[in-house]
Amino acid sequence: MKLSSREQADAFLKVAHKFKLGVLPTEQRHPKTRDLARETREDLQTAIETIKQIDIGVIKDVMDKLPELKKLQAVMRDTLDEGGRIFFYGCGATGRLSLSIEYAWRFVHQNNPDMANKVFGFMTGGDVALVYAMESFEDFPAIGARHLHDMGFTENDLLVSCTEGGETPSVIGATEEAAKVSKRKPYYLYSNPDDLLIKHVERSRRVLENPDIEKICLYVGPMAISGSTRLQSTTALQLGVGYALMCAAGETDGLDLSQFIGFLQNTDFGFLEDFAIEESDVYERGDYMLYETDIYGMTILTDTTERAPTFSLQNFENRNDETPRPALAYIYMPDAKTPEQGWDKILLRQPFSTDWPETLGLANTERLMGFDFSVNALQHRTDLVAPAKLERFIITRDGGDMTFKLGPASHSIDVSGLPPLLEQLFLKLLLNIHSALVMGRLKRIESNIMTWVKPSNNKLIDRAIRYIEALLENDGITEFSYEDICYQLFEEREKMGPADPIVLLTYEVLKKRHKKSA
Repeated sequence: MKLSSREQADAFLKVAHKFKLGVLPTEQRHPKTRDLARETREDLQTAIETIKQIDIGVIKDVMDKLPELKKLQAVMRDTLDEGGRIFFYGCGATGRLSLSIEYAWRFVHQNNPDMANKVFGFMTGGDVALVYAMESFEDFPAIGARHLHDMGFTENDLLVSCTEGGETPSVIGATEEAAKVSKRKPYYLYSNPDDLLIKHVERSRRVLENPDIEKICLYVGPMAISGSTRLQSTTALQLGVGYALMCAAGETDGLDLSQFIGFLQNTDFGFLEDFAIEESDVYERGDYMLYETDIYGMTILTDTTERAPTFSLQNFENRNDETPRPALAYIYMPDAKTPEQGWDKILLRQPFSTDWPETLGLANTERLMGFDFSVNALQHRTDLVAPAKLERFIITRDGGDMTFKLGPASHSIDVSGLPPLLEQLFLKLLLNIHSALVMGRLKRIESNIMTWVKPSNNKLIDRAIRYIEALLENDGITEFSYEDICYQLFEEREKMGPADPIVLLTYEVLKKRHKKSA
């Protein structure tokens, strides 16, 4: 029998103490972006430059951690020299960064299969989670441990786990399991200070105080958009871990981080204004987007996938669904003739499916292949969105240039001096800024708060409650407790449509209650 909204809220409140994470810096509001929402609508160049400088600061933070990362680098080198494999694991955004690191490795070693298969990335929910957010899986440590065994992890292998906040249960589960299985201590990387995690999050304390697990904190402070760890936290983790891997294998050409900072400083990000205006205009007139790419599929998929839970957007449509609903954006690879080839170009290997009975077919091979990113996606999506129009945003490598084209907007950047890891990371930074601008223009951000976040797991429920509390406090409304907001949130969740802004809906209801009682 389905629980009532009140019963669901009570169930959450019983465990809420484990997920109240507002004290963590990655969940707090960045002081430099309090005016971000207005800037995305009125002053795009200021918004672009503000986020760009925050991101450059993140690269500098990673440079400060190079002594600790060199220890990880040495362990990676020993693992490779002794015939072991290196596995990267994460959940959600950190799962996608794990796959991105694997992609960069395979791109470098694509002509050497033996070397390419020394590194694997995997994520909670399997590879289908790369393109379809599955946040509900992250709440269970046993899922991470199960994934680890499904990957064939052995005593000679090394696990490198990434979790933005340092508290994701499934990542903790995999890390603790790896400590039992392998002779090599697993590494655990995160972006919040140890003292806060130890004091406030019991499951994090268990990991941080475990002598059989090595820890590295890549602290970056608050995100440019509050709580959106797909931004600065994953940038730091992807760069830090990827840098250590490439250096461990001797792939150091172009990996001078001070030179990368110089490249970013000297590159004009201002061109993003035209593209943000174009893409947001597409959506505002009721049309849809198709990203076209070649070697950038992984990075583009990551950004477009992560927009769904962050801004309450429709997930990518699946061709096997009876009545697929089109996402605002989708991607395709014109050189791929079949779904299998599409996935191969994105991953540079065969995809991993999760054929567990309890996933209810959400992550099995059949569903995974229903996400068709081959050339067939162009006609299929054209037919699906009709009579609306389908616009194409082309991001490709042309000689030594990374090229962008959308409607009348076009731009090229010389990236010939960047190794694959940094080239993909550079595009990540650009797309993160671009999607933040687009969503701000669509009014899915207020100040620097994700007002359209989907409360699809315990951490996101807590986040939604805190955002509602912040909006109410901005209006001088303070009489509603955490529990009051929670009950109202679950009540509104029962009534809302799939694309409704739950945070704003709950906020408006409570504001009306306040006015009536005043």
